[in-house]
Amino acid sequence: MGIVTTTATRRGELAAFLRSRRERITPADVGLPPGLRRRTPGLRREEVAQLAGVGVTWYTWLEQGRRINASVQVLDAIARTLKLDAAEREHLYRLAEVPEVPQSGECGRLEPEVQVILDNLDPLPGCVYNSRYDLLAWNASYAALFPNLVRSDPPERNVMWHCFTQPGCCRAVVNAEDEFPLMVATLRTGFVRHIGEPAWEEFVRGLSAVSSEFAALWADHQVARPGTRMKIFRHSAVGLVRAVSTSLALAGPPETRMVVYTPLDDESRQRLAWLAAHPEAPAVGHRH
Repeated sequence: MGIVTTTATRRGELAAFLRSRRERITPADVGLPPGLRRRTPGLRREEVAQLAGVGVTWYTWLEQGRRINASVQVLDAIARTLKLDAAEREHLYRLAEVPEVPQSGECGRLEPEVQVILDNLDPLPGCVYNSRYDLLAWNASYAALFPNLVRSDPPERNVMWHCFTQPGCCRAVVNAEDEFPLMVATLRTGFVRHIGEPAWEEFVRGLSAVSSEFAALWADHQVARPGTRMKIFRHSAVGLVRAVSTSLALAGPPETRMVVYTPLDDESRQRLAWLAAHPEAPAVGHRH
């Protein structure tokens, strides 16, 4: 029963993803005339099928989430037609369960050397996340910058949960309009490996219930990979801290990455140093 449910959920995700990607491609993007009386945004199903060199009925069944087998070659053709980037292409393969996409193993414990590396990164804030954005390890500078997060107990010790459940005035991330869509897209890339797992399903369902902002971004079906990004944080004791986040994949456990924040300017560097010397300074200067 569990396998059937997981397969159905994965096929439903595949159908929604393909529809969302098809709707963003205009006829002009692929060299087709706009035509008259176009009722749906983007390309029609028959246009995708024609451009990819597959049967219209077969592609329709694929987009409807029916149980049909898709080869790597056919998925490649569809990916090219829909102009998928690398993250989206991998997402498509996983949803279609093609064997060439490696499956992740079970998550285990972090090696003790990881904490040693984090501690030696001070005064640069550093931490370890898994693909669900659970905070697994951190150093003193990270704890000084995000004290409310590190003091939370699991499962609330999660970056996504803190970002989307706190009031806007209490959010640590200032450039949320740029960052939050990327974070949710990165979370969805991890989610595809865990479709059908109760912990993941409940996490997404719970966060969607308490945050309409997250629910809207999740429904957009964007996918992305972790990468280097510019972030602006707010701390009540020092003001704004501008930093570049660098994401480094760890060899184990699976789907874990170390994230290091490098200050962008001398002012941010001085503010991080002050926070490191005053770890008890509250991140938010008011109460609700």
